[in-house]
Order: sequence, then structure tokens, then C-alpha cells
Amino acid sequence: MTKLKRLATKEDEIVDVKIPISNEELKDRAKQYDLLTPKRFATRYNKMLFLPTSFKWNGSEYPIQYNYCINPFCCNFGKEQHKFKDVKGKPSRYKMTGSSKDKGHKGMYCNDNPIGRGVSQNCTVTPLSNWSVVEEIKRLIEINSIQDVEPDYQFHKEGCSEEESTPFNEPKQFYKRGKSRGKSQRYQCKACKKFTNVLPKREETTTYHQQKNTILPMFAKMVVGRVSVSRTCDILGIGVGTYYHKLEWLYRRCLEFLERYETQPLQTKKFNEMWLNTDKMHYYLNNVRKKGQGSKKYTGFEDLNMQTYIVVSAEVLSRYVFRSDVAYDWNISMDELNEDTRKFKEDHLNTFSRKNDRLDWSYYPQEPSANDSENRNAYLHELGKITNRSRFVDGLNVDAPYTTTAHYWLIKQMVNADEWRMISDDDFSIRNAFYRVFTKELRLSDAHHFICQVNKTKSRKQCLKEFGQAKAELLDWGNIRGFKTKFLRTLASHYLTELLTSHQFHEEAISKDGERYRKYADNPIKHPLATKDKGFYSVDCRTDLSALEPNEIAKMLLNVNDHSTNSFIQQIRRYISSLERPLTTARGDKKSYIYANFNPKYAQFAITILRTYYNFCRPFKSADKKVLTPAQRLGITDKQFDWKDIIYFK
Repeated sequence: MTKLKRLATKEDEIVDVKIPISNEELKDRAKQYDLLTPKRFATRYNKMLFLPTSFKWNGSEYPIQYNYCINPFCCNFGKEQHKFKDVKGKPSRYKMTGSSKDKGHKGMYCNDNPIGRGVSQNCTVTPLSNWSVVEEIKRLIEINSIQDVEPDYQFHKEGCSEEESTPFNEPKQFYKRGKSRGKSQRYQCKACKKFTNVLPKREETTTYHQQKNTILPMFAKMVVGRVSVSRTCDILGIGVGTYYHKLEWLYRRCLEFLERYETQPLQTKKFNEMWLNTDKMHYYLNNVRKKGQGSKKYTGFEDLNMQTYIVVSAEVLSRYVFRSDVAYDWNISMDELNEDTRKFKEDHLNTFSRKNDRLDWSYYPQEPSANDSENRNAYLHELGKITNRSRFVDGLNVDAPYTTTAHYWLIKQMVNADEWRMISDDDFSIRNAFYRVFTKELRLSDAHHFICQVNKTKSRKQCLKEFGQAKAELLDWGNIRGFKTKFLRTLASHYLTELLTSHQFHEEAISKDGERYRKYADNPIKHPLATKDKGFYSVDCRTDLSALEPNEIAKMLLNVNDHSTNSFIQQIRRYISSLERPLTTARGDKKSYIYANFNPKYAQFAITILRTYYNFCRPFKSADKKVLTPAQRLGITDKQFDWKDIIYFK
């Protein structure tokens, strides 16, 4: 029988990160910190750029090293740093670039290929901290994990002659004295007569320690029903503290449900082709001051509407949402940041060498060292800024490239697919994360990246007009070409096949050595199937499709759309009250964020609850006239669930 569960914490050490720095190097850093200038100090430890960081999870070890060329058309794509010792001058594959004025920010540049096979396109890449990528993977694993509740029972009084026995290893030494109202079993030691209650199993009670547990289904509906916190409390007759306690309980319940009905089925299911659509949702965090920090002297020190991101990835055809991650670490504290900065001397390192480069404050300001290039006034200015930041909401923003990279890495571990097709807008953080995580698949042409761009300035009337225009143009084209079918998707396939005989998403060029090579052309086309809400939109491909026939490319382009992520993001905006679009003030002169979310932890809870309900309980009707949930369409279940299935596991 399954034990009761709790949310995982840092102390559980679900992910064991191997620190990529030896004790000898730590001592050397402490010694050199006052002897060297920050620039020389950072250069001394540049080896961190290409040094993998490993971690253990679920009994397996994973090395992470993502600093290499990420241009799929370049000959250096996905290749590690290498020194060509047999070539004159012993050049390296990559070199560092960047101004000395940029504090710790360096770029990575592809040198010309010295061996003559393949052409380097002299790409410039912004490197990541491999260590920080691992820390973000660890964070996302921890916040989506549950652990068994393991109480430390005391079954005996002090001095009992049977103090080593328990009801689990020697049941004959105990009496069973019935069950409590919470359905916990009561045991009594036969020797010392001590009574002890043992937690019930999950099958015995699903609402253990839940006051007013009869309101849980209604509470769940309100969380994803656009009902505000205060209104929910009024209707259900509960306090705000009880609301957030129940929200955390429901979040844990959803994680238990997903472990059974998402994680386990996906481990055994194989996909020939996975169409993935990724997008970022921006929302403004209501950056409120902590208790006791409301003095007027703090006014204006910190932005009260801080922008945060939610990274969403969904399967295109079924609209199943695999992950939705808030790019915010609410568990990090300024004390931890200060401790890491002091221990690893991160304020004098390049960004790719820092443990906390993923955070918007990657180090804590320190007193200028003996040979520091920073003066005391600059130090005090930085210290004042981070001190004022600490007076507001706990935690720190995570840079989008790190959250997106960790997001993709976890999807790749969860989904078993032979080929990958990814759709996004031209967001560099999404694009680069995909190229890093799916490097092997891209090099083997088992993965392709399509760009879907929409002109968001168009009015609804214009979009509807373009929708009708697209339909008429396709039908006219079909009549001219002699096609008898009126099915728009079939006509669009024929249209694209004809267009792609003369259109390419790449272009050919000749290097200075006379070698021909392909490069990205930035040559999108208009998708023939316009939609009512977007009108015409453009599609492009950033990977090499030259090995495919026009009809094969046309078949893929028909699937290029962003409906799956748009649908879920609209659900977030419409059904989670704290994440809905901001109101307009009564004066009508600006937007009001008075009801905006102020704790990203609860935003993550609510989004995961909505994702569970959206995937398994909310069916939609598609072109095939079938009314199924995304989970049914993906093929991981054949049942439509409801809230009682999630809450009670019945």
C-alpha cells in the first residue's frame, strides 16, 4: 500500500550535484583573490567554460556541457573545444571574445576550420554556466517531486524492555487498539502500555489532516475557475492561511496523480515523431515588500511590477502540455548567495564559471579586494541595490535561457521519441536551448526547428478577412490546377509542394577556399492556411531540410502552428485569477496589478493544478469530430478523469 506523501525539499537530496571544483582549487582561489586583478583572476579559472558538471538522479549519472557552437549549419555545431596540434600555430576550435568593460560577460567565437573539411560560419555564442544549468535542472526536479512521509515513531516509554521492537518487525509485541477519526491505526506496547498512532496509508484516507475536506472538489474548481483568493475564502468560509494550505495540498495531489498517469505511461510509450511547441508567457509579479518593510524611505527603490516568465511546452497534435515552469527560484536566499560568493569568489569570475549565473543576481557584492578594479562607491551602490531587493518578495528571477534549457532536458528524459519537430517563435532563449539539448538529434537530422511568426498588430476584423481570403485563394488555385477536392488541407499540401520546388529555407554560398556550404537564409513563406484569430502567419525553418523532398517538407509545414501553447496560455490567463491580464485603472490611464500574483511559488502550484486538469479532464472537439482530452489523444490513457479521480484516487 502506498504511503502518504509530502512535497520534496532541498534536504531530501533527490539530485546529487558533483561540485566541479576541487578543494585545492578552492584554496588557490582564496589565495589569488587579493593578489590578482578581477580580469586576471577570471582568466585563471576559464577552464570552467568547457568543464562538464555531473549530477546523479534516479540512480544514473548525467554530465552536462553545453558550451559549443549552436548554429546547425556550421561545421562546428555541437563539437567540443579542440586544439589542432598538428596545424601550424596550433589553433583552437573556439576562442573567447568580449570587452573588458563587460563585468564577467564573454562570448565564444568559432574560428576558421583549419583542417579543410566543412566551413566554419564564424558564429558567436553566449556561453552558459554548465554548473548553473545543473542547478536549474535540480530546482525543477525538486519542485515537481514528492516523497514518502516517514515519521520518527516512539513506540515505547523510556526504559521499556521491548524498546527495539516495532509493530512492523514484531507485531506480536503490540495490541491493535482500533483507529482514530483520521483513520490512523493505534498500537499499544504490551510491556510499557504506551499508545502510538501510525499514519494511515494513502488508500485508507485521501484527506488525512484536511479540515473541511468535503469542500476540496469545490475548492479545486475555484482554483481553475477564475475565482480570486478572497472570493474563494468568502464562499467556502475559510481563512487565507487555509486557502494556501489547501492549494499546496492539491498541488501535491496533482503530482501524485501525474506520477501514476503521466510519468509511468510515458516511460513505456514510444513515439516515432514528436511535435513540440514551446512559448514563453510573460506576467508581472506584484513585487510587494516583506512585513515590516513598508516605510516611505524604501519607496522607489525596487520595481513594484517585476516581469517574470512561464515556459510552456505542448505536443502540437494532441495539445498535451508536458511542462509549464515559472522562471523564478523562490527557495534561494540572499544569505545562500552571499555564502556561495564568498566560498567560490564568484564576484571575480566570468559568468560561465559562476554557480548562480542563472539568477538575475549571480553574486553578492563584496568589499573591494587589494587589487580590485572596482572602487568602494561602486561596491556600496551595488550593495544598496541588493539590500533593497531583499526587502521585497523572497527569491530571485531565473534567466530564461537557463529555465528553458532545464525545461527541455527534462522533457527529453520524459518522452521517448525517435524524431523531434520543434515549433516556436524566433525567441533566442528557446531556440538556443533547443539546439543545446537536442544537439545529437539535430546533427543526425532527426530533429528540425520551425519558426512560426504572427503579426500581433492586426485587428480581429483584418484576421477574419484574411481567413476568408486564404480559403478563396486556395480554392481558386485548386480549380486552376485541376484538383477536384475542396478539402483545404489537401489543397494546401499540393500548393506547398509546388511552391517548395523553387523555394528554400537555406542558401548556398562559397567559402574563401572555394568550398560550397549551406547557411540559414531567413527566407520565410506565408502559410496557406490562415486562421480566424491570427489571419496569415509566416513559417520558416532554421535547420537543414535539403535532404528531404518538397512533398515531405510540405507535409511537415502543414503541422506548423502555435495553437497548442496558445490554448494553454489562454487557459492560464482566463482561469487563474492571479495570472489574468491586468485590469485598467478607473481613470483609464494605465494598467493595474493590484490582483496580480505576488508569490511565484503559488503561481507554480496553480499552473500545475490547471495543467493536470487541462490534460486529463478537459476534452475538446477537433477536426475529426472526436471529443477527447489531450491525454487521450496522446495515447497515455483511455479515460476522461474528473476532480474526484485526482483528489480521491477513486
